[in-house]
Amino acid sequence: MSRLLQDVVGEFSKLPGVGRRTALRLAMHLLRMDRESVAEMTQSIDRFRNEVKYCTRCNNLSDEEVCPICADPERDHTTICVVEQVVDVLSIENTHQYRGLYHVLGGVISPMQGISPSDLKIDLLCERIEAGGVREVILAISTSVEGETTLFYLMNRLRHYPDLKITAIARGIGFGDELEYVDELTIAQALRNRREIE
Repeated sequence: MSRLLQDVVGEFSKLPGVGRRTALRLAMHLLRMDRESVAEMTQSIDRFRNEVKYCTRCNNLSDEEVCPICADPERDHTTICVVEQVVDVLSIENTHQYRGLYHVLGGVISPMQGISPSDLKIDLLCERIEAGGVREVILAISTSVEGETTLFYLMNRLRHYPDLKITAIARGIGFGDELEYVDELTIAQALRNRREIE
């Protein structure tokens, strides 16, 4: 087999969910594409990796310092939905049921993987609340063991704000499910049926 082909297959195989067989199919598809399309694709990937920013307010991906969601005056700036990852924002946005803001933690607390609360954007969330104007925080964290640990930690931190309503999405989402893989109807229902945390 061509060394160049092996190199490309090896690189594609580094992507999550891409095995060697899929990597080989992708490489062969690239070979059939015209050179201009491949050049546009590689430039797009390179620009994304080098130019994308994290929103200074919510930690979502953005082309600017502040993402379009945070900058949108039509959104409800009194409500913040806290999620683990950027893909969770996309999952909730696809429901078209939520018009508030987001806060992306960047993961969950996981001592086994060496992720502590200080590794997440929890302090940034607290700064947003302390700045004023936030009335409700919705915790949309996965139901895994690490997610529940993170939820418990967040509830303890957020209880320091007596006027803040803290809710969690309804658990029509099964234990261990990640928002990224849950259908939009279930997510929309979970948001509508969120409950206040005591």
